[in-house]
Amino acid sequence: MRGAAGSAVIKQTYRARQLPSGPGVIPMRANHTIALRCILASLISLLGFAWLGTAESRAAGEVRQPIAIQFSFDRPIDASSAPFVLASVGGLFSAEGLAVTTNIASGSKDAIARVAADDSDFALVDINELIRFRDKSGAPRFKVVFVLFNKPPYAIVARKSRGIRALSDIQGKTLGVAEDDLSIRLWPALARQNGIKLASVKQDKISAAVREPILSAGQVDAVTGFSYSSAVNLRDRGIPADDLAVFRYADYGCEAYGFAVIVNPAFAAAKPEAVKSFVRAVIGGMHLTVRDVGRAVDEVVNRMDGGSRDLELERLRTLIRDNIVTSEVQRHGIGGIDPARFDRSIDQIAEDFKFQKKPSAADIFDDSFLPPLGGRLIN
Repeated sequence: MRGAAGSAVIKQTYRARQLPSGPGVIPMRANHTIALRCILASLISLLGFAWLGTAESRAAGEVRQPIAIQFSFDRPIDASSAPFVLASVGGLFSAEGLAVTTNIASGSKDAIARVAADDSDFALVDINELIRFRDKSGAPRFKVVFVLFNKPPYAIVARKSRGIRALSDIQGKTLGVAEDDLSIRLWPALARQNGIKLASVKQDKISAAVREPILSAGQVDAVTGFSYSSAVNLRDRGIPADDLAVFRYADYGCEAYGFAVIVNPAFAAAKPEAVKSFVRAVIGGMHLTVRDVGRAVDEVVNRMDGGSRDLELERLRTLIRDNIVTSEVQRHGIGGIDPARFDRSIDQIAEDFKFQKKPSAADIFDDSFLPPLGGRLIN
């Protein structure tokens, strides 16, 4: 009885769970088959997407391989190199997809020559040296893509104890001029603007290595050089600050710009986005430099041979104040030029240089690689 009753219950339960049959009703076995097919299709689809995703990631990885860049400084690293050093150690170049290697040239002429020979892609050079270089027949059509020094560092550094307290006092004195000095090139224009007779100033040709020692020893009355270099070096040699008179060309009517970044024309044509990336990273390095001058100096000194932290700290503060973050830069952003001012600077260069064809701002400077104004403001 119990077994029969149990069997009846099982059969009833089975019958109660049976699905209805008839037209339009799918049998259970068919239902299972369809479900399995759907599951298999989904798995295949997912595997396909996973494969495509892996392929796309691999392709993206190949695209994001860093672009190798060779960059030339025109002189050994010092505080003026800080924006580039900070862009490197701060990971800004790598974040832009660039692998930047640097080398040291023996002056702006050499740095320009390296870019001309395709040995370097970019270089930091004196913009006025570039202007003269480009006037040569057959010279590559280099262009500046970023101006670092809004005002030139050119200066006359004199000893007050030698009777020079104003620029006009240079008349009748001896001026030490180092070989290949950049400042002396614009001295004729500066003298004319300030009513100084060139013939009244004796020039003594000296080696750059002894420029500061000779002035320190009183063998000349003044020297031409860079305000952030010669003046700072002389104070480091023990000459009291109140005995030094620093006449910055920019304070006496010189319209020239200073150091700027040039790019190889072929590189710029082939990889314009890389040029833009390089410029953005340098601007970022400038932000880091201004934000933490002490750290910037530490990074620079670590890369110098026997550099003095105190000396480079004073040098960096001087050039930021006098040459880089000027009132013009605070208004119009770093990196660019004022075409009207640039044209006036060309006229000043022409007082000591005979152009085959006087260039315009557009011949020398290309602003297409600069970020918008909001990305160039430095405070």
